[in-house]
Amino acid sequence: MSNSLLTSKEKWQLIEQFFAENFTDGETPDIDTMLFLIGVQELGKGKKRFKKDDKLNLLHIAVCRILEPFGYYRFDGLDKDGWPQFEFLEPLPELKANEQSLLMKQAIIQYFEDRELF
Repeated sequence: MSNSLLTSKEKWQLIEQFFAENFTDGETPDIDTMLFLIGVQELGKGKKRFKKDDKLNLLHIAVCRILEPFGYYRFDGLDKDGWPQFEFLEPLPELKANEQSLLMKQAIIQYFEDRELF
């Protein structure tokens, strides 16, 4: 089946499966774990131990990157240490917790589609 014919639910299941097979012992990771791993990918420095502040920065990088196509952030280059920097463009609308979760899932799906990871 062509990936363009997959529903959002099916795409999300493929993403969960990808993370479970590649980064956990088979359990489905939560969205924060997925964001952390996207942040590590975007940083591009490979596998290493990160300090608590770095972990928060990695989550921030991931959120900025996945929300960039939606017009909330714009990539602004790398800082002196090679960390991606983003310009804040537009505030997110006020969302309930379940709406935030849906937006994050849609944004992660878009991230995978943009990088042809399906």
